[in-house]
Amino acid sequence: MLKIYITTFFAFWIFFNVNAQSKESPTLDSLVNAVVNLEKEIYEVKLNLHQSQKQLKTGILVATIGYTVTIIGGQLLGTRPELGEALLYTGGAIGIAGTVVLVKGFNKISLGPPRKPRNY
Repeated sequence: MLKIYITTFFAFWIFFNVNAQSKESPTLDSLVNAVVNLEKEIYEVKLNLHQSQKQLKTGILVATIGYTVTIIGGQLLGTRPELGEALLYTGGAIGIAGTVVLVKGFNKISLGPPRKPRNY
């Protein structure tokens, strides 16, 4: 009689243990969907980086030229004040324009705060 109780107990234990494990494991479809979603997100990040790369380089170049013109204008203030003053204002405007282009490039990279991962 004891053998029957022990056998019945182990049979129920194994049955419930197998069912509990099968319910927790994700299905193949959900894993495939998760991988596809990750691939889409990675593509979007790479695309944003690629698109902003040219804009960042342009912004750096324009800002460098603008601030170089400003420095040259400052150097000319002692010998040719009218030209120096014009170069100061022009170089400053070009430098600010380059900085604006840089900021817009950095805003393209920013994707916002990360989303919470979904539980599958």
